[in-house]
Amino acid sequence: MTEPARQRPLRVDARRNYERIVAAAQEMFAADGVGASLEEIARRAGVGSATLHRHFPSRRSLLEVVFHDRVEALCSRAREHAAHSSPGDALLAWLRDLNTYAAASRGLAASLLHDGRDADLLHHNESCRATITAAAAELLHHAQRAGTVRLDVRAEDLLALVNAISLVTEQHDDDARANRLLDIAIDGIRPSR
Repeated sequence: MTEPARQRPLRVDARRNYERIVAAAQEMFAADGVGASLEEIARRAGVGSATLHRHFPSRRSLLEVVFHDRVEALCSRAREHAAHSSPGDALLAWLRDLNTYAAASRGLAASLLHDGRDADLLHHNESCRATITAAAAELLHHAQRAGTVRLDVRAEDLLALVNAISLVTEQHDDDARANRLLDIAIDGIRPSR
């Protein structure tokens, strides 16, 4: 959420509009990239352009919220997996969640990387990067202690694998291939027998 919105609570209707704008933006940015029409986002959210701009004075502020919300949800899933699964299963389930997240973000990530606009949201957003890395590291540490993952694997390795799979499959929109490649990578992180 943007800083001014954090400082004061939103009315119920304003909160509902905010959430609808973010949901529409997530869909539009993933499908069309960062150049998605803000007017179309407002229309899909069922609000006027002025309402969108009242909550998000710039495209950048909307992009930041979309990234932070997705990262928070992903890290919440890591905690859920850790609470309800064995360490190895928790890590593998979360890597699948991360793979799904990467696939759903293909259009946005590709757009940011290829046209350069707001690319620093991906490369320099330390809080998002640190949050995802910490979630991966915690799951990995528990899986390694349980003996289900090789000791030489690092959290950054796992994140790089999922990112590479996303980049390889982004042009083909091939979720089955992305999942198959992740399964191959998962086999590679298991200890030798």
